[in-house]
Amino acid sequence: MTNKNYQSTIYACFAGYIIQAVVNNFVPLLFLTFRSEFNIPLSQITLLITFNFGIQLVVDLVSAAFVDKIGYRRSMIGAHICAACGLIALTILPNIMSSPFVGLLISVVLYAVGGGLLEVLVSPIVEACPTENKETAMSLLHSFYCWGQVGVVLLSTAFFYFFGISHWRILALLWSILPLANMAAFFKVPIAPLQPEGEKGLGFKELMSNGMFWVLMVMMFSAGASEQSVSQWASALAESGMGVSKTVGDLLGPMLFAVMMGTSRTIFAKHGQTLSLRNFMKFSIGLYVIGILTISFVPIPLLSLLGCGICGFAVGIFWPGTFSIGAASIRNGGTMMFALFALAGDIGCSGGPTLTGAVASMFGDNLKIGMLTGLIFVVFMAAALYLEKKKAR
Repeated sequence: MTNKNYQSTIYACFAGYIIQAVVNNFVPLLFLTFRSEFNIPLSQITLLITFNFGIQLVVDLVSAAFVDKIGYRRSMIGAHICAACGLIALTILPNIMSSPFVGLLISVVLYAVGGGLLEVLVSPIVEACPTENKETAMSLLHSFYCWGQVGVVLLSTAFFYFFGISHWRILALLWSILPLANMAAFFKVPIAPLQPEGEKGLGFKELMSNGMFWVLMVMMFSAGASEQSVSQWASALAESGMGVSKTVGDLLGPMLFAVMMGTSRTIFAKHGQTLSLRNFMKFSIGLYVIGILTISFVPIPLLSLLGCGICGFAVGIFWPGTFSIGAASIRNGGTMMFALFALAGDIGCSGGPTLTGAVASMFGDNLKIGMLTGLIFVVFMAAALYLEKKKAR
């Protein structure tokens, strides 16, 4: 149960993760439109992805230096302002600047700052709320990113179908309403202090010298890498293996992955009081191995796609589970710890798909072989989970 005074805070944080899903998943749906409308080569358009996640990495790194000074409320309001301004700028800057690409880039930087701040802030705010079962609350919170991703793709695809993709600016403005509305909520909702009164969160040097912290950093890296090494290539796998169009590939691949990941997090949120978090993570590690082997060695395309769904379900608990273990194991980790966890996770999100693509290229663009790299990350996760249990004892 949650203190009723803080229920509105938790709902606002759920919406915060949906907003992060919007800023990460809406613009990629428009890449081909940007190429034709603004005459921008795909080589430049791919830089928009790099800048989005690159800026979020920088925000992860530097946010701990200022969040505690200006406070969580102001930081959250600023995050929502940046997300909304970035989406609104998409509809204006490319048309008024001499270089449409620079206009797009500025817009991406704006909403990436918002997305990066949301990733750092939302989890500790929920962790600080007086809930009876922190693990289930954290799992449910992170499920909203998955449902946000599903919603962005489905609603945007429906809008483009009924109104035409040429009206994408209207949709961008409609999506910008969400961060503006949630920003208003964060002016009012109560925010509990992360540390008890009179206590101070651990500093950078203190965390660096904490062995448990490094074990958890490996877990966060592994969570991000194992998730995105499958998710980022799921569409290409569906296209190449099943011979479908990119639109259908996006719906079959990443959408199935996101639905299964959200389902996993929702199941643990509902039944977490009777389930052991670490046992559920161990079960998920074994399930991930089965999913990867199905993708790589089963010659039937439909079953390979099912393997992607299995992997989505398996990775669902890794990220929120590590956050929960970290919050319980390092009591005064504070903003610095959560920011560095987000950094490690995002490095994994970037490195995992890169390694998968590089290995696939080494074997003649064989994506099924490339997917086997996911086993490396899940081995890291298993080893770190074993060390965490040993250190906790």
